Amino acid sequence: MKIRFTLMMIASMAFISQAATVQQIQVHSDAMNKDVPVSVIFPESYKSGDTRYPVIYMLHGAGGNHTTFLSPITLGMVDQYNVIAICPDGARTSWWLDSPIDPTMKYETFVAKELVAYVDKNLRTLAQREKRGITGGSMGGHGACYVAFKNKAVFGAIGNIYGGVDMRPFPENWDIKLRLGTQKDNPKNWEDFSVVTLAKEVKDGDFAILTMVGNKDFFLGVNRAFNQILQNNNVQHYYIEAKGAHTHEFAAEAIPVMFRFITTYFTEGKGHL
Repeated sequence: MKIRFTLMMIASMAFISQAATVQQIQVHSDAMNKDVPVSVIFPESYKSGDTRYPVIYMLHGAGGNHTTFLSPITLGMVDQYNVIAICPDGARTSWWLDSPIDPTMKYETFVAKELVAYVDKNLRTLAQREKRGITGGSMGGHGACYVAFKNKAVFGAIGNIYGGVDMRPFPENWDIKLRLGTQKDNPKNWEDFSVVTLAKEVKDGDFAILTMVGNKDFFLGVNRAFNQILQNNNVQHYYIEAKGAHTHEFAAEAIPVMFRFITTYFTEGKGHL
């Protein structure tokens, strides 16, 4: 489903609460033999009782870190929708994948296996794919789609905010060649690790998927192509092309929409706006 209108028409800011709390933790990765910083955002209600919560994983963009999403908007959404948000550090430009050329970069494995296992073991979560969503912006939008598509049994809902869902048009940007090798010498890596390639195998009903991108974003073309692939395969999904560019302001307006979409999936079994 393709939708075009101004984000402010749909981004319900509700109330911005400061009652949610943030905890900084270190989660060990056996795959990378290091500890990874992670920010955990708890709703106010987590402080008491024995309730278990659904979880939204939030992946930052290139140059960001585990604190990128620690805004009043995100804290407000965590409280409003009564979920836990998990914000891992992605080593600035990991692209949230297991690099085929650099064994120190295994961020798909970290997020989908090690981090999820740690969170479900140590926090009061609802440990099932129907209660897990994943979202992110830019590199993190690619990561949300990529990690979920590669780990269908782990995540049920995907929120893509102006994701770099096809890396091939950007051979010299954002350290991608450090993760995949140069495009000239490793063209198969660039194809195999791009979300648009994996999207061709997605079936209707596999995931609840929402993409949001600005009409002046440099990733507009690749997100349009992503949308077209899903449409061609008759995969029900949402695609919002709104006024805006690749900015923090656009992402700030998109986050409430992502939370509403993903939490609707948690409660109703399908995401919708």
